[in-house]
Amino acid sequence: MRISDDRYTRDRERLDLGLRLIRHEARTYTIRQWTGLSDDRIRKLYRSYVKNEDAHSVLRHRGKSPRQAAFFTRNTRARQESAVLASLCRLIGVLPAAPAGESRHSLAGLGRGELLCQAYESYRSLMGTPLISFEHAVFLLNALWRGDELVIAGCRDCGAVLVIDRWTMRAPCCIVCAPPVDLGHA
Repeated sequence: MRISDDRYTRDRERLDLGLRLIRHEARTYTIRQWTGLSDDRIRKLYRSYVKNEDAHSVLRHRGKSPRQAAFFTRNTRARQESAVLASLCRLIGVLPAAPAGESRHSLAGLGRGELLCQAYESYRSLMGTPLISFEHAVFLLNALWRGDELVIAGCRDCGAVLVIDRWTMRAPCCIVCAPPVDLGHA
């Protein structure tokens, strides 16, 4: 095997992951962060392989990526879906149980990018009409990795996986174990 073969293999992996991320409607910044491809290369990849594929063309979102942790805890559905996605990320290996001395910036990369796509695709197949977009999934993964806003916890009664606000004062409880809400019939 020649030394140059590894370089071409790595380039092919970057392009394959970039194309996969484009199909998940990831923003250019996210694709660049996870693949190392340039903005120009990402645009060319989109124009060459995705833009005119079919009538249901992939959208290219512009602007900043989602940055509000409250999105994942705002209602019952969001809490349930974020717990499912976090569980899949942990099971597949995208989100390690502990950072293990790795820096905060080492989460993005080709290997983990492929695993993230696999986890997100599994999540989408489980949810039918998912609430969490791919960009939100990337934000959730990074927020859980940092642990400064969101953390993974277990239900106080059954141990089910939950995504909670790091600074919550109450012991977390899943939607199955939570007492029914009394709406007060007037």
